[in-house]
Amino acid sequence: MGKLTVKDVPVPKVGEEEVLVKVGACGICGSDIPRVYRDGAHVMPLVIGHEFAGTVAEDGRRVGVFPLIPCMKCECCRNRKYEMCSNYSYLGSRRDGGFAEYVTVPKWNLIDLPESVTMEQAAMLEPMAVAVHAIRQVKPSADDKVAVMGLGTIGLLIVMFLLDMGVKNVYTIGNKESQKKMVMELGVPSDHYLDGTKADILEHVKVDVFFECIGKQESLLAGIAMANPNGRICTVGNPHSDMHIDRNIYWKILRRQLTLVGTWNSSFIHDEHDDWHYVLHRLQQGAVHPEKLITHRYGLENIVDGFEMMRDRKEEYGKVMWMAKDIRKGAC
Repeated sequence: MGKLTVKDVPVPKVGEEEVLVKVGACGICGSDIPRVYRDGAHVMPLVIGHEFAGTVAEDGRRVGVFPLIPCMKCECCRNRKYEMCSNYSYLGSRRDGGFAEYVTVPKWNLIDLPESVTMEQAAMLEPMAVAVHAIRQVKPSADDKVAVMGLGTIGLLIVMFLLDMGVKNVYTIGNKESQKKMVMELGVPSDHYLDGTKADILEHVKVDVFFECIGKQESLLAGIAMANPNGRICTVGNPHSDMHIDRNIYWKILRRQLTLVGTWNSSFIHDEHDDWHYVLHRLQQGAVHPEKLITHRYGLENIVDGFEMMRDRKEEYGKVMWMAKDIRKGAC
């Protein structure tokens, strides 16, 4: 824990019902930073990375990778709610993942890529599906007023898909000029960007749907304060610490009849209506462009620089990604 190195390792052996994937691109998730430098992973040492895509070494098939490996035995798995499996494994946190030239992946976890979808877009399938899964928990209508607080990759992707789905009134709450610039490029009007460091925003904006994408008590309380009667609050951000709700806040939940819902991971059931196939379809149609969020691209030889840049916040960043040499040269 706390040490990240790049070194030569043997090509992994392929198990039963697995394939060897040559990785084309892999993104650094915000959760990878504490995994490396603070909390550690479930298995150590480990090749991390769960946002990746590549080609099947045996036949050259271009594939995206659903990183959660369900047990297929628990009640959730029997009901095809694989994202809530009670005994899952996970590429990049419980077994070796995508920051490698080659990784073994169960055949079940692959999704074929159309030629029109680039490898760097495909490496963002996982966070995109997470964003869509969150939106589907609260089902905002086109006329709902919606706020997204926390404009990291997931928050920005939620904004992207809300706009793509035709939601007209999307408000965004951040704390950096770069975030304001990014949401405006996505199509959010400048007056719909709110500075989250100014408490008086809560007095002026009330919304029907609120996405909490930070994982802090302050942002959860902001959502409760901003919610209209019968409002829906979707908790998206991984928690940074314990959270406490005092009596007066609890009264607001009761009296406004608010819905507080959690979201976790994404649905992947090999069906055109699951989150992954929905996202892939929108990519294929050219309706969404997640690559706009990529601000830093690294080779595997210097990917540690990307991790340290994110850890130390040396500069502002969006999505940070490793891309294989042939992908960086324009091949796919």
